[in-house]
Amino acid sequence: QKIKDSMRVLLPVLLNKSHDSYDKIRAILLYIFSTNGTTQENLDKLIQNVQIESDSDMIRNWKYLDVPVISSFVAQQHKYPRRDRSKEETFQLSRWTPVIKDVMEDAIENKLDSKDWPYCSRCPPTWNGSGAV
Repeated sequence: QKIKDSMRVLLPVLLNKSHDSYDKIRAILLYIFSTNGTTQENLDKLIQNVQIESDSDMIRNWKYLDVPVISSFVAQQHKYPRRDRSKEETFQLSRWTPVIKDVMEDAIENKLDSKDWPYCSRCPPTWNGSGAV
């Protein structure tokens, strides 16, 4: 059953004194993941009210893993365009293809955007791609 107001469900859990601070951090992260990010002021209020200022980096550092912790029009990240893999053969337990596979295939084919990937050196035009396996 889908939760309509997740903050109403989350607050009693966060304000409960019997829960460990790591459990509260997990609950905040689940809230952020389910809402695809939160505002900076909302995150600051959650951290302050739950009194986990010393461990707040555990939440904020998820941005380095491309998790949209802070969602705003300015902070929205550019998604990497995905390839259509609907016709590829998959394993029975495999439900998705990671983005890194698309990135690596584009790197091999020398198709990475230099704006998004400035540190990837461009191959010489005479290179035919046969060197990478």
